[in-house]
Amino acid sequence: MDFRVIGFNDPIFSGLQDMLDVSDHEPPSKKYVRDAKAMAATPADIKEYPDSYVFVLDMPGLKSEEIKVQLEDNNALVVTGMRQREDEKEKEVKYIRMERRIGKFMRKFVLPENANVEAISAVCVDGVLTITVKKLPPPEPKKPRTIEVQNWLKLSLVS
Repeated sequence: MDFRVIGFNDPIFSGLQDMLDVSDHEPPSKKYVRDAKAMAATPADIKEYPDSYVFVLDMPGLKSEEIKVQLEDNNALVVTGMRQREDEKEKEVKYIRMERRIGKFMRKFVLPENANVEAISAVCVDGVLTITVKKLPPPEPKKPRTIEVQNWLKLSLVS
C-alpha cells in the first residue's frame, strides 16, 4: 500500500499561491497562511481492509451538503469545503476566545494502483466523514504460453 498524503509544503498548494497572488519573492499573506493551515489541519485516519481502503475525516459542525468529495486525475481523492460561523452576520457579537477553525479546508490523498475508482462511497454521520474506496481484484496470474519448437532440418528444406 502506497499512499501519499499532501502536506503544507507540497506542490498542490502552488495553485493556492497563484489564486492568492503570492510570489516566490514576497512573504505569504496572512490570508494565505491561514487558509493553508486550515487545509493542512483537517485530521484524517486511513485504514486498509482486505477489500477496501477507508478514509475517516473529522468534519465537526458540517452538513453533508457542505462537503465535496471528488476524484481528480483518476487517482487523487480530494475532500474540500468551507467552515463558517453561524453568527458571523451578527455585528454585536464579540468573541473572547476563538479556537475552532473556520474557512476553507482541503485534504488530498493519492490512491494506490489497486483502488477501484469506480467504487467510491462517502457518508457523513455526526461530524465524521467516512469515504470507502473498494479495491480492485488482484490480476489473474499470466498463464505460460507454449512456443512450438521447430525442427531445423524441416525449416531449411522448406526454404
